[in-house]
Amino acid sequence: MDLNLVRKLVKLLSESDVDEIEIEEEGKKIRIAKHLSRVAMAPQVAQFVPAPEAPRPAAPAASAPVPEPQPAPAPSANVHEVRSPIVGTFYRAPAPDAAPFVQIGSEVQPGSVLCIIEAMKLMNEIESDAAGTVVKVLVENGQPVEYDQVLFILQK
Repeated sequence: MDLNLVRKLVKLLSESDVDEIEIEEEGKKIRIAKHLSRVAMAPQVAQFVPAPEAPRPAAPAASAPVPEPQPAPAPSANVHEVRSPIVGTFYRAPAPDAAPFVQIGSEVQPGSVLCIIEAMKLMNEIESDAAGTVVKVLVENGQPVEYDQVLFILQK
């Protein structure tokens, strides 16, 4: 039996939902099976145990007013936020030993590459959608980012 065929069958089996392959060729039979450990968990039932009665503290005579939550300040007209168009891993440079695409103080134009976001093993260059000066980088190199997360702040 050809060992390359066996290797291909093992790879095929590991990449699929099939648990077992059996082939017979020229009087030789091969069976490849993957055994996944499947542990069945018995359902747990939570028991309610009442707490012992404790004396309740007296309510304060007068409480301080609770301040109203303040809305987040709107970005000023001369500031632009560059947001992530995808979920992935943020990289400031094209390679680990390379200089970052931009740094604080860098002047950028629309279309300038600011960073790379790796998603599903694809490297996606993220370009600026506005002209300005980079005043803040809000994500650390190698950190995960979410869709619509602010990555950079530009001063127009």
